[in-house]
Amino acid sequence: MKITDAKGMRNLVAGRAKVQSDAEAVVAPILAAVQIRGDAALFDYAHKFDGFEGDSLLLTTKDFAAARDELEPELRSALEVAAQNIREFAKLQMPQEFSVEVSPGRKLGQIVRPLDRIAAYVPGGRYPLPSTVLMTCCTAGVAGVKDIWMTSPKPNPVVLGAAAVAGASAGCVLGGAQAIAAFAFGTESIPKADRIVGPGNAYVTAAKKLLAGDVGIDFLAGPTEILIICEDGDPVWLAADLLAQAEHDTDASALLLTTSQELAEAVSAEVDRQLQILSTGETAKIAIERNSAIAVCDSVAECVALSNEIAPEHLCIYDPAMLSEIQSAGSVFVGGYSTEAAGDYVTGPNHVLPTGGAARLSGGLSVLNFVKVISVQELTDEAIRSVGPAGVLLARSEGLEGHARSIEARLGELK
Repeated sequence: MKITDAKGMRNLVAGRAKVQSDAEAVVAPILAAVQIRGDAALFDYAHKFDGFEGDSLLLTTKDFAAARDELEPELRSALEVAAQNIREFAKLQMPQEFSVEVSPGRKLGQIVRPLDRIAAYVPGGRYPLPSTVLMTCCTAGVAGVKDIWMTSPKPNPVVLGAAAVAGASAGCVLGGAQAIAAFAFGTESIPKADRIVGPGNAYVTAAKKLLAGDVGIDFLAGPTEILIICEDGDPVWLAADLLAQAEHDTDASALLLTTSQELAEAVSAEVDRQLQILSTGETAKIAIERNSAIAVCDSVAECVALSNEIAPEHLCIYDPAMLSEIQSAGSVFVGGYSTEAAGDYVTGPNHVLPTGGAARLSGGLSVLNFVKVISVQELTDEAIRSVGPAGVLLARSEGLEGHARSIEARLGELK
């Protein structure tokens, strides 16, 4: 694994942005075809890209339940444990309704309403991800969404069973940019969704970006990333954590920032050693060679500043004192035992996270992505007489005479 400095790390991260722009050019005609040709285009792309040979792309709750019932009891139990933990955390994040009289006669508050329909994209390439079904659909259920669709290009029995555990309402055998287009526009068989959530490859992420004006999205969640800041640690643990992310995808990124040249060299050697015995080593090897590095920085402060600049999807810090300095990350894992891999499955917080620097703008998936927080205002005669005169002045300062007169009508001053 290559060792560089802070400048070299910046150059590496900057080079990844071109992958995303190239993907946008590829997916644009696919989006247009689905918008124009609907289901016919979906079948063409499903056959071309995923080898689909069936006569229906749709999945039902019966399909999900049948797959769940065929799972090994231990695996089904593991899915249920993960689902329970995800729901527990989502409930803690749920915004609360309130109504408060903040001054005499001026009552303010908010109500919380779920979206009507969402689509959860579940990757199905090299490694289908039942954990993503749980993260997306369980969280939507806690938010109160009634119509929860799951889409995946090649859902295996565990993915289908997870959909039952997670409470998905329906699904389809559909992936790539064409799946995003289907739920953005709606087709003869696929309904238009209010929001599309979930991670995907560069093409799925590009489709979400291009269609964000036609449908709600969570954020850009493309090829996975991990960044670790560690001054002193176990090279075996650190190498294992880097490789855990690298095995996802050849476009994955695994980064380590440290102040120790000795640790950098030990981790680099350990990554090479573990690659030889990792069953998914071929994928991980490409990701390590193409998109990953260890940077030796001059200080911990430089490590933290560089991390905030990169805004990684997953950030692992070995020193809890660093947490107060962290400004941008999808999710933070504190301490050596807090392996990111556990967070992918069972700890509770969501593993659908922003990538490619989008963590500068947003945190990870939560119930907030599935609800509308609607403000409520109620004024009495006393309240409008208290705040109204200021409103009249502000309206006229903007040249909006109609606004001013609307308030004056309540004040008995309309001429």
